[in-house]
Amino acid sequence: MAVRVLIPTPLQKLTQERDIVECEAQSVAQLVEALEQQWPGMKNRLCDESGHIRRFVNVFVNSEDIRFLQGRDTPLQDGDEVSIVPAIAGG
Repeated sequence: MAVRVLIPTPLQKLTQERDIVECEAQSVAQLVEALEQQWPGMKNRLCDESGHIRRFVNVFVNSEDIRFLQGRDTPLQDGDEVSIVPAIAGG
């Protein structure tokens, strides 16, 4: 099942400057693995040492924050759009 992934500017150097990529995955966890397989280094940027999505990385499936869905286990369907949004801090 093909899922569109919107890649933020800081990570586009890993995807050969592509801002949108497609991957086959049935869950967010599988998507992270698919991204890593296609673009090495992506998982390290998205996940901590235990494999959980980093606190400063927000992931949305069809505009829904996965933190309010099923987290890494959030299911994906053909045609879903996943947005990766790094948190921005300031003061």
